[in-house]
Amino acid sequence: MCGVFGIIGHYSPHKAREALKTLQHRGRDYCGVVEQNTLFLAHQRLSITDVHPRSHQPMRRDKLLISFNGEIYNHARLREQLTGLKWETSSDTEVVLAAYERWGIRCVEYLEGMFAFALIDGDKCYLVRDRFGKKPLFYHQSNEAFVFGSEIKAIKPFLSSVYMNDEALHSYLSFLAPTPPHTFYKGIEKLESGEWLCAEQGKITKHRYYNLLDTPDSSITGNSDALYRIEEELHRAIAVRLDTEVPIAALLSGGLDSAMICAIAARQGKKLPVFTLGYNEYDAYDERKNAAMTAKYLGLDHTEVIISQNDFDEHLDELLTHMDEPLNDPAALPLYLLMKKIGAEGYKVVLSGEGSDELFLGYRQYFEYLDIEKAASLHHKNWLKKYFHSHFSMNREWEWYKRIFDDTLLFRTSGDKFTDLQQNKLFRRNVRDNESLRFLESYRRMFEQSAHEHPSVWYSMIDLKLFVGEHFLTKLDRVSMAHTIEARTPFLDHILAETVLSVDPSLRIGNGGTKPLLKQIARNYLSDEIITRKKKGFANPYMEWLIASGRIELIREVNDKTGLFYPEEIDNYIDMARRGKFKQHVWGLYVLSHWIKRELL
Repeated sequence: MCGVFGIIGHYSPHKAREALKTLQHRGRDYCGVVEQNTLFLAHQRLSITDVHPRSHQPMRRDKLLISFNGEIYNHARLREQLTGLKWETSSDTEVVLAAYERWGIRCVEYLEGMFAFALIDGDKCYLVRDRFGKKPLFYHQSNEAFVFGSEIKAIKPFLSSVYMNDEALHSYLSFLAPTPPHTFYKGIEKLESGEWLCAEQGKITKHRYYNLLDTPDSSITGNSDALYRIEEELHRAIAVRLDTEVPIAALLSGGLDSAMICAIAARQGKKLPVFTLGYNEYDAYDERKNAAMTAKYLGLDHTEVIISQNDFDEHLDELLTHMDEPLNDPAALPLYLLMKKIGAEGYKVVLSGEGSDELFLGYRQYFEYLDIEKAASLHHKNWLKKYFHSHFSMNREWEWYKRIFDDTLLFRTSGDKFTDLQQNKLFRRNVRDNESLRFLESYRRMFEQSAHEHPSVWYSMIDLKLFVGEHFLTKLDRVSMAHTIEARTPFLDHILAETVLSVDPSLRIGNGGTKPLLKQIARNYLSDEIITRKKKGFANPYMEWLIASGRIELIREVNDKTGLFYPEEIDNYIDMARRGKFKQHVWGLYVLSHWIKRELL
């Protein structure tokens, strides 16, 4: 796990090296640089696979050069396929180069794992991002050069000036994070998950090489077959991620997903040390008791990390600056501090449960949406349509029914936050109803052109693409790599995901309870008490702390200077947050205000 940085074109060596320093935290084991006339390629290395200096990067193989971030879990099997070659390392990076020599850029289709890399082949520079977007890549094209890197902070020095990208702002408010290719910095874009880019002589071309919906629809129709296939793939996905030369730990909440990872790892003979977050005086958010019971049941070494108001005050600015751009996830700071503790204990790799809820239908609202979808078939709904249009409400249920009666798309990710109508009331400019649908158009087209028709498949697909890929995984990458830790996500193994989406939707839905398939498998590993616990996730007292610290006033302060939003609407949201409503809306406005003050004012 590492930091990638490069420049194709004219550059200042001093400026390039200063930009590279901003990525030191992504890999403190080694820094490699290749400097040529019109090429600067660099690598900050976190040594995981083949920790020997022979595997330092950038790595060269004949005329090819690569800076690779990630893990290829099938690299040993690929070596067997790539017969007749002389190997100089036991690293997965060398395998990527050899695979490219054999198959060209189509080599990405053979890679299993998480990865983002830059590969130089003569005048061509390929940037590649893995299937689910676990690892990031950003880029900037100017008249002088093509600049790319693992984080925005390394590219920002090459902008002539900083301007906010309005498309990023709108998609952020709508879906918690900017949608690809947008970032908040006009002129800097991000590669999409499952996509590669080729930059050659100032021209950029892109290609989507992976689509989860290419899986067959309902090819697994029997419940016992589904359980067997999924359990088998879970074991494989976890086993390959446990295969490492460095110390490895796991995150443990009180819920099912992290418990399943630890339980299967234990069944495979590896009892992982686990880490849990807790909050004194906030029992509603605290999962330590439940996590401790799970750890005891599995016989795991368990460490509790307590987060306080003082921690919030001390580290929030540091965290938000590190994130580069606004991301509306209140769990980012607690997870950042948890990773700090894990890193201090000497661990280089940690397992995390992202993706399970989206694959196995773990959110209660999925089933609410499925129920509301049925209202679209009502024959006499015109009067309901008129009623909803004349009785506006900020509550999300009002918006859901309005969409159904308007015959427009109901589900727009689990991160659907500020609706277009809410944005229209908030902004000092007009935002048309359904304006945000343009950010989903290409994904909806992929779904409609696929063999899949059931709404639940759309829910999983768009959530994995945006809610997980651009929201949760962005958070996980930044907070783990801030402390030079590689985070691995077994549920986001693409073969496992394809298996789950090949199951008949009726089996994934079951009787309407969350995660029916995963819970049935879990009975082989965990107690009923652990399996049936109410989900909390990474809930935390962020709004209580934001209010107590007085930081919430930053929203008004920045808005007074920018005039971006109507002051009375800002007041309304803040007042509701003090009463425990629309808390994540307000957190999103705070994070946005923090970035605007830091970068634009």
